[in-house]
Amino acid sequence: MPMNFKRRLPIPKEIRDEMPLSAEEVARKRAFDAEVADVVCGRSDRRLLIMGPCSADREDSVLEYMSRLSRLADEVSDKVLVIPRVYTNKPRTRGTGYKGLLHNPDPEGGSDLLGGIRAIRRMHLRVVRECGMFTADEMLYPDNYQYLVDLLSYVAVGARSVENQEHRLVAGGIAAPVGMKNPTGGSTDVMLNSIYAAQAPQTFIYRNWEVQTTGNPLAHALLRGYQGLGGINYPNYHYEYLERLAQKYQGERYQNPAVVIDCNHDNSGKRPLEQARIVDEVLDSVSRSADVAGLFRGFMVESYLVDGSQPVGGGVFGQSITDACLGWDASERLVRDMAERL
Repeated sequence: MPMNFKRRLPIPKEIRDEMPLSAEEVARKRAFDAEVADVVCGRSDRRLLIMGPCSADREDSVLEYMSRLSRLADEVSDKVLVIPRVYTNKPRTRGTGYKGLLHNPDPEGGSDLLGGIRAIRRMHLRVVRECGMFTADEMLYPDNYQYLVDLLSYVAVGARSVENQEHRLVAGGIAAPVGMKNPTGGSTDVMLNSIYAAQAPQTFIYRNWEVQTTGNPLAHALLRGYQGLGGINYPNYHYEYLERLAQKYQGERYQNPAVVIDCNHDNSGKRPLEQARIVDEVLDSVSRSADVAGLFRGFMVESYLVDGSQPVGGGVFGQSITDACLGWDASERLVRDMAERL
């Protein structure tokens, strides 16, 4: 069946002009981005923590979470640089179901992409303005990245997207760190090839333009575990894996070799309460190996107000409607313990 072109949507510049950053916010973001770049490049002793819900599903609970996270981030700012995880797109293995705020600004309603593009920018802007934090999101759709280009201080390319040529090329034109996840099958070489492609100069077609990039020196590895035969979860944060990665991921071939550990997904077997244990184990590995310590830059943690998950429409304020998350009390302990160990 041919595609049905339903309606013209605003281009990203129109949405950015409709909901702009102020000059003061632009200056604050520039300063914050420089701090993040210093961590990724190894010029700072601090470590990144990209933390927040699996999916930013509704403004009231997300803003309540982010206001708490902002206060906690201030407490540990000498050791940890916190970037709030405000994920507004949700990849679906089978392509159906709730797809995040972009598709479903009302999680219990139908698809509304016009409402969605305004909703995702409004959500990120509210976190910036009300919590004073610049945000992270996943680049699930490269064309849509421009709706948030001026707001994001960290971007992730997911396990299902990292082999896609367009994702790799667009990542090379982003003026922020981009975490390239290992694919769901776990290949280190695929992840490293993606980093190499994102760091190289490229020319390609993007939104009806011929564009040229000089490459993104802040593209880096984001380990999330993988699935083996029979759908069994396998972690890739253990000491031996990090040691082997450090041997392959060398500065002669790559700019600013760096790794962030995603503590949930296949690394935890989707058991969010394991995330604190994973943080401890990785920090043990860092203390035992100069090579691992030279690569390690931080963690990604899935966290919300209430432990676990619920179905769409479940009615529990601040509990995930996608992957299960760590609740606030345990999240607070994780951050304080991490900062103390660092």
